[in-house]
Amino acid sequence: MRIRALEAHDIRFPTSRELDGSDAMNPDPDYSAAYVVLRTDGGPEGHGFCFTIGRGNEVCVAAIRAFAPLVVGAELDLADLGEFSRRLLHDSQLRWLGPEKGAVHMAAAAIINAAFDLAGKVAGIPVWRLLGEMAPEQIVDLADWRYLTDALTPSRALELLKDTAPGRAERTATLLGRGYPAYTTTPGWLGYSDGKLVRLAREAVADGFTQIKLKVGADLEEDVRRLRLAREAVGPDVRIAVDANQRWDVAPAIEWVRALQPFDPYWIEEPTSPDDVLGHAAIRRGVAPVKVATGEHIANRVLVKQMLQAEAIDILQLDACRVAGVTENVAILLLAAAYGVPVCPHAGGVGLCEVVQHLAMFDYVAVSGTTQDRVIEYVDHLHEHFLDPVRIVDGRYVTPTAPGMSTEMRAETLATHAHPDGEVWRNDNRWSSTESRPW
Repeated sequence: MRIRALEAHDIRFPTSRELDGSDAMNPDPDYSAAYVVLRTDGGPEGHGFCFTIGRGNEVCVAAIRAFAPLVVGAELDLADLGEFSRRLLHDSQLRWLGPEKGAVHMAAAAIINAAFDLAGKVAGIPVWRLLGEMAPEQIVDLADWRYLTDALTPSRALELLKDTAPGRAERTATLLGRGYPAYTTTPGWLGYSDGKLVRLAREAVADGFTQIKLKVGADLEEDVRRLRLAREAVGPDVRIAVDANQRWDVAPAIEWVRALQPFDPYWIEEPTSPDDVLGHAAIRRGVAPVKVATGEHIANRVLVKQMLQAEAIDILQLDACRVAGVTENVAILLLAAAYGVPVCPHAGGVGLCEVVQHLAMFDYVAVSGTTQDRVIEYVDHLHEHFLDPVRIVDGRYVTPTAPGMSTEMRAETLATHAHPDGEVWRNDNRWSSTESRPW
């Protein structure tokens, strides 16, 4: 199959108007997608994206277009997407801009995820199943093993996959029948009023969620008060995770989390810089038994490796679009399984719930073989813009069955939310006709 065109679109949603997505470090996000369409010489299209929160989305769009010479006109072997991924990531000139981090790496994620969406559509099955039905050798070949073999070798990864292979059919049936556990961040945005927090927390419990998450980190007294309200609203048996979004240095993180411990927080997420391996390790020792979780801003599999080697985290929160898409996340899932660390994927932004469910479900079917203490984040925002939106029933993701990776946006959304000329942005009354826009 030959790729005849690579399209990149700057798609943005004005979520800052209602403070959806607001936290201590990102008070006014406009959820956005640098969106890719791979068009082929026959058959379906592949759709993918990487996620940003507004300004700078155009940088990722430009990075996607920079990959065009490596993609347009190329033959795409859907049986060897590991090689396709490595061809993008090993390009010497583009790699120099990372290497393997930042806007160029996220752009590669959008393209690689689009290729897997295409592969799922050609095969007529969802991507979680496409991956879950691969032979162990094929799964190992998807990963880029450079820089990882001091922590996990391909041969050891193959052993892990072979160990879980006998239960694949049973787990697939369970997944199709029961779905995958979820937790919700919907009640917890920092810009929400107390009344809205309490109402949404109670609704989450009524909807079957056994875990919610609150944003923290701007003001300790406010965090204590809000966490008290949330605990009173949900009772003692529902887990409450808290998320600082990288707000603190190491010592303040430990002090702050200790002040919240009377309300039994389950984990503290992103307590400090996502690059600070030793800082996370120190915080983990200092706040136990509260767990430490991070991952949505970890740049690549090498940093994940170091977090695991240093025993710096209790929970790994991989992101479907921050690292280089499906193939790098396969390596990350294998690392987590080797170290026995649960994976609870990040899914807060536009489309992230749709795409990351495939990775978590593949992990259950073929890699870890368990959902114990594993939940996928869920946020009730913007799903109506996708052709195959996620569905939640009784606090669980309903397993997708449509071919592809659930990444395709509706054509009308691509038109109305295109930035800056789509209808949604032309009519944005936050900017006067004479005021220069900050993009």
